[in-house]
Amino acid sequence: MIQSVRWLSAAVVATLRQGTRAIVAARRGVPDAPGGPYDRAAWEWSAALLRAGRITVRVDGPGVLRDRPVVYVANHISLLDIPALVVGLPPVPKFVMKKELLRVPLFGAAARAAGHIAIDRANRGAAFAAYEEAAEVVRRGRSALVFAEGTRSRNGRLLPFKKGPFVLAIAARVPIVPVVVVGSYDLMPRLALVPRPGEIVLRVGEDIATAGASYDDRDRLSEQSRRAMIELGAVV
Repeated sequence: MIQSVRWLSAAVVATLRQGTRAIVAARRGVPDAPGGPYDRAAWEWSAALLRAGRITVRVDGPGVLRDRPVVYVANHISLLDIPALVVGLPPVPKFVMKKELLRVPLFGAAARAAGHIAIDRANRGAAFAAYEEAAEVVRRGRSALVFAEGTRSRNGRLLPFKKGPFVLAIAARVPIVPVVVVGSYDLMPRLALVPRPGEIVLRVGEDIATAGASYDDRDRLSEQSRRAMIELGAVV
């Protein structure tokens, strides 16, 4: 009971504090830059949630964290994935997220202010326009992160991949970097409201090149990424 109150209180306070910080910065016209106020707000929000849940994040795998723009493609098994990825993949990548998340009070407005990109998957034209917006963000020097399955897994297992992440990487002309989140489902499965303490591991894979790739290569890149994520430990 005490842990539940502690975590939920931390989530509310962090969202109010860091969400307001991002919104105010946007209203003042503060430009986005690695390590700037939007990144700091996201990092401190994430760190507060993980700290309150007594959750640590460890990064390993054959790949290394990149100092150049890439498209990270990750699995999605828990609500804890977002704070873990924010803390574990500096500077904070721009998330490509479902439009529905923009309806979450304050969180949605803060995400919009910080330049994260919402996708309306029910509208094919709007979805492709959003991916082109994301590609432009990457071309300007910021990494993007997309959940390959497009939604959160109900059982922790890898779902079929959407095509959008790979279209984005091709359009942005940057490598794909597979990332597998391990452990978050056990700490906070789909219907849980409060996490258990423990460790989340981010397994970062090696670059998957998109140089010279065209739209017709999207299925090949999807399959290559899926194989890499399974090798990194994604559950199928």
